Amino acid sequence: MSAANDEALLPTEGTAEQIASASAYRLAHEDAELLSSDDLRPLRLQLEFLKPERALRAAGIQSTIVVFGGARILSLEVAAAQLDAVHARDREEPGRPNSHKEMIAARRAVKYSRYYLEAQRFASLVSGRFQHEGRREFVVVTGGGPGIMEAANRGAYQVGARSVGLNVTLPHEQQPNPYITPELAFRFHYFSLRKMHFLLRAKALVAFPGGFGTLDELFEVLTLVQTGKVPRVPVILVGSAFWKCLIDFDFLCEEGLVSPGDLKLFSYAESAEDIVRQLEAFYGGRVPDASFPEWTP
Repeated sequence: MSAANDEALLPTEGTAEQIASASAYRLAHEDAELLSSDDLRPLRLQLEFLKPERALRAAGIQSTIVVFGGARILSLEVAAAQLDAVHARDREEPGRPNSHKEMIAARRAVKYSRYYLEAQRFASLVSGRFQHEGRREFVVVTGGGPGIMEAANRGAYQVGARSVGLNVTLPHEQQPNPYITPELAFRFHYFSLRKMHFLLRAKALVAFPGGFGTLDELFEVLTLVQTGKVPRVPVILVGSAFWKCLIDFDFLCEEGLVSPGDLKLFSYAESAEDIVRQLEAFYGGRVPDASFPEWTP
């Protein structure tokens, strides 16, 4: 074979650069395509567990209180402004279509805004009492979004305390509310890992009125407590009229679908002070043991 043919078989000048830029040559942990593949799902699950866990340990957070509630519940300021806007449109355009429905919705938002206020007040009370430098107990944890979640994070923020937000990727992206402690604002892809982090340090669950997400989270916790997968913790439903209208727990008991003792797994409260009193009664006025519960997700 001639020298010219030998030279033709040599790599071209650009070949080394092409190899270095190829996906196969990337370090595995830098290969986004690899990490997002179906085969790597177990690793992504582990990462979603480890990333928040490391941050929470570094922040010294030992026990938490989980606050659930509707993302659509507004503060009184926002709800009142919406009601004023409906009144203004009615004055400008009497008899306009959908006015009655808008008025009902606006008045309902004002009515439900009291839960925003109580969530905010509760978070301020419990955060101001139990969070101290070097030991952070009963740290408020929310889903990180708007509504009741925002109210609870806001209450902690107002007293200079830390709070956690566990956001999740959704088809319509949910932005984190601005009151979460920045280094404790996490975003999840997997609902299952998010739910695990809600409960790993939880010493109480406080559920305000909400929709499907709130109900899903509430009943998962009740099921885990009922079946002994997590230790008994206070589960407090805020707004007895709302909850008793929404769910007929007595009917479930009467039909033999739950035991009478299961109805003692939760209680009702109407105000921030009422929630705090129930927590004090349950724990005897002491901060609970911060050791991790042994449970199976």
